[in-house]
Amino acid sequence: MTVSADSQGAMLLGRTTRTAASGIATLRAISTETKILHVTCWGLSDDECQELADLVSEAGVEVQFSPVVLDERALRRDAKSVQDYLVQQHLDADVLSRYFNLSDRYRAYLGELRDLQLPPTGGERWSCRSATAYVSADGHIRRCPYGQASVSVDAPRASIRQFLTDPAQDRVTPDCAAICRSSAASDDRTASCAAPA
Repeated sequence: MTVSADSQGAMLLGRTTRTAASGIATLRAISTETKILHVTCWGLSDDECQELADLVSEAGVEVQFSPVVLDERALRRDAKSVQDYLVQQHLDADVLSRYFNLSDRYRAYLGELRDLQLPPTGGERWSCRSATAYVSADGHIRRCPYGQASVSVDAPRASIRQFLTDPAQDRVTPDCAAICRSSAASDDRTASCAAPA
């Protein structure tokens, strides 16, 4: 079972109230073998990370981290430059690494997000790599909730199979980068961590 929470900065940015403490309280109330707290991070402080490390250690739950991912509209709304946004992601990773054992994959993911925001050579963006199919409320199958390309669930089976096996038409954007999954990896966009003993 995974329960989501936001850092204090992410709560302000996204106007949410999903605290780590409330997430852990939810996990404690659930009877399941695997308990994971997934924290979306922005503007972390040492005090907040120390408190989080104490919480997850005491509760005996796993913790995963994802950086806040902002698109161009959100950057404009919050009066942030792309450079400031990318610097903040790396500052947050530095603070996290003082309290948790971050994987190399987490920092590699930050590099991929940087490439999305500042694409090299002519603005080419990644093709969608989602290994998951989503069905929208209007009955269309997409590779991603943010995808534009789709096929109706009422289409012939051959059309659905072709959609699912053909190369993706959608490009990855910052909107969907946080949930984009490569078919070669299960969940390497977050970092499963443990507080150092």
